[in-house]
Amino acid sequence: MVRIALGLEYDGSHFCGWQSQSSACGVQDALERALSEIAGESVRVHAAGRTDTGVHALSQVIHFDTTATRPESAWVRGTNALLPHSVSVLWARQVGDDFHARFSAQERRYRYLLLNHPIRPGLFSGKIGWFHVPLDLELMRQGAAFLVGEHDFSAFRASGCQARSPVKNLRELAIAREGDTYIFDLAANGFLHHMVRNIVGCLVYVGKKRYPPEWIGELLARADRTHAAPTFAPDGLYFSGVSYDPKWNLPSPSRVLSFEF
Repeated sequence: MVRIALGLEYDGSHFCGWQSQSSACGVQDALERALSEIAGESVRVHAAGRTDTGVHALSQVIHFDTTATRPESAWVRGTNALLPHSVSVLWARQVGDDFHARFSAQERRYRYLLLNHPIRPGLFSGKIGWFHVPLDLELMRQGAAFLVGEHDFSAFRASGCQARSPVKNLRELAIAREGDTYIFDLAANGFLHHMVRNIVGCLVYVGKKRYPPEWIGELLARADRTHAAPTFAPDGLYFSGVSYDPKWNLPSPSRVLSFEF
C-alpha cells in the first residue's frame, strides 16, 4: 500500500461543492471515479479543505492510499484524461503513511475577488464577486485589522458549521485594489464554514460606510452571527493554497489569479 498526494485546481461552478454527495455531484466524486479507473481499484480521497458550491480552488491538496503502482505521470495526465475539463490534477507525489492532507496542514489560504462596479460582470460571471456601490479601501483595511490574530469567530460562522471550536488564528487579512477589482487574501490555521464569505460581507458593509471599522471589533466581541452582514456570494472565492512541513517536499502553489477591469 502506498500513499499518494495530489495537487489540483477546479472551477466550482459546475459542482455542488467538494464533498461527495449521494447524487455524485461533488468534485470528490469526479476525482474518485477517475483515480479508481487509473488504479484499477476503489479509491477514497481526503482533502486539505472542503469548498462549498460555487467555490473554486487554485491549489487544493488531497491524498489517497492504493495498492497500485503507477508513475507520477499516470496519476497526473492519466487522471486528467478522465476528469471533467473544469478539474485538473497539477502534480503527484508519493508520501509517507503519516502524511494527511487535512491534519498535516499548517496553514490554509483563501482569495476573494470582488468587482466593485455599477455593472455586473458578464464574461467573468461565476468567477468574481460583485458589489455596485463604491467601496473605501482604507476603511476596509482598518476593519480587517480587528480580525487578525487568534479570536472567537462565532460572528462569522455559519449556523450549520461543524467545527469543534470557533477559535481560529487568522494570520493574514490583506486587501489590495487593481482597477475596479478588490483582492482579499486570508491565511489561517483553519477556517469555519462560510467564515471567509461572512468576513468579506462585513468588510463590504464597512467599505460602503454603513458601519465604521470599529464595528468589526464589536462583532468579534459579541460572538453572535445574527448581528453581522449577510453571507457574501461564493462566486469570487478561491481556495488558494495550503502549507505543509517542508519535509514532505510538496510543490508550492504557483497559480496567481486576479482580474483587472
